[in-house]
Amino acid sequence: MDILAYILAGAGVGLAVGITGVGGGSLMTPLLLLFGFPPHIAIGTDLMYASLTKASGVAMHHRRGTIDWRLVLLLGLGSMPAALITVLILYLYFPDSSSYGHILTSSLGVMLILTALVLLFKNKLVKFHKSAGDKPGFLHHHSTTLTWVMGVFLGTFVTLSSVGAGAFGTAVLMVLYPALLSIRVVGTDLAHAVPLTLVAGLGHLLLGNVDFYLLGCLLMGSLPAIYLGTRLGSRLPDRVLHPILASTLLALGLKYAFF
Repeated sequence: MDILAYILAGAGVGLAVGITGVGGGSLMTPLLLLFGFPPHIAIGTDLMYASLTKASGVAMHHRRGTIDWRLVLLLGLGSMPAALITVLILYLYFPDSSSYGHILTSSLGVMLILTALVLLFKNKLVKFHKSAGDKPGFLHHHSTTLTWVMGVFLGTFVTLSSVGAGAFGTAVLMVLYPALLSIRVVGTDLAHAVPLTLVAGLGHLLLGNVDFYLLGCLLMGSLPAIYLGTRLGSRLPDRVLHPILASTLLALGLKYAFF
């Protein structure tokens, strides 16, 4: 019965991702915790799951020319070293996975709250993105440095929580680069998310935090469901789905961050 439950969980998350466009980490990791998996297994397995499920999207955006590879590189210069250093710290300074479990759950809570806030204020963020254009300002003049800094932030907290490479990463790009077309924002964020989640996932694999049986079940359920959800998503109103999803993520974030 476990295998059926895991396949259905993958299908449910895949369907939600396809419909809402919200990254699987913010949905999958809390679900795995509810199933009783320890934080290190839930996060490590989800990172590998994310890297595999997002890869096809990068290929599609690359063919369409909707990826800004300069920004991907700039984010990666911050996020990849940060992810590796985070894994190294977990390995060197903690005797076992149970000793850093509280850090993982607290980080998960913080990133779920940030993701929920992004969803709640998505419309305002989109309006800012469309209206700001390339007007010079503090963010415009320091965009290169701030992009690297946000890469470091994402590399650290995605490794610790498996959340943030999707919705939060997109929000960062929209704020820092308002002149960037929305489709290029999505493609660029996705192109950065895949290597980041792969590097972080491989780091957790070395720490023994990946359950391959669970990973296989999740993939079996999610891959066809993502396709179905994408087709359904165009027919369902964002104004209904996003507030519900954001409220759920906010409640979960508060639970893991403070309780």
